[in-house]
Amino acid sequence: MATLTVYQAITAVLADLGKEGISKDRKNTQQGYQFRGIDDVYAALNPALARHGLCILPRVMGRTVTEQQSKSGGTLFYVVLDVEFDLVSSSDGSKHTVRAAGEAMDSGDKATNKAMSAAYKYMAMQTFCIPTEGDNDADATTHQVVRRDLGPRPDVTDVDPVAVKKYAKAFRDGMADRNDEAVLKVHDDLNAEPEVYTAVTDALTPKEKDAIRDAIIRARQARAAVRQAF
Repeated sequence: MATLTVYQAITAVLADLGKEGISKDRKNTQQGYQFRGIDDVYAALNPALARHGLCILPRVMGRTVTEQQSKSGGTLFYVVLDVEFDLVSSSDGSKHTVRAAGEAMDSGDKATNKAMSAAYKYMAMQTFCIPTEGDNDADATTHQVVRRDLGPRPDVTDVDPVAVKKYAKAFRDGMADRNDEAVLKVHDDLNAEPEVYTAVTDALTPKEKDAIRDAIIRARQARAAVRQAF
């Protein structure tokens, strides 16, 4: 079977970047480290992509926005994007899809743009094996966020242990079935009972909590994608 030209193009671009590299010419003003900006990635990729007939076409699958408070008391918008990138060969139309997440904060209307740039940059770094050496900028700035006051810990003394076991099992069953929507439903149900929710989280392992959090994020992104479609 003939080799799809998209993979030949990807390896050719990878080889070019391996020879030329992308230098770290930018500096984070808060923490003082050097990094590669999105324009550096574009500048290095553009001639290689054109030379080997490879197109990169982005598609946003999900978007979440939360507001946080900066150290100075202002508002920061924290955006998380779930993005698919189609790598398409102009020779035969063959393609390979890569999925990446992008996160960014901004005090104005640029958080989504920055998150999109971050997703593109790290997709390119992973796909074309561009070394990062700890570079994880979200544009050259570092925001200092004030931890929200969550109030006193709910009293779990009188929480029914049977209910705790039931909800903990529901979380675990959802994770075992890889059913993100079921996990989100348990989360939504428990939000109305903070004492029970606290007791349930106490019964979960740190690994389970991380997995549940990730499932909730994926389910919310899926819901957002459905809303955008209609």
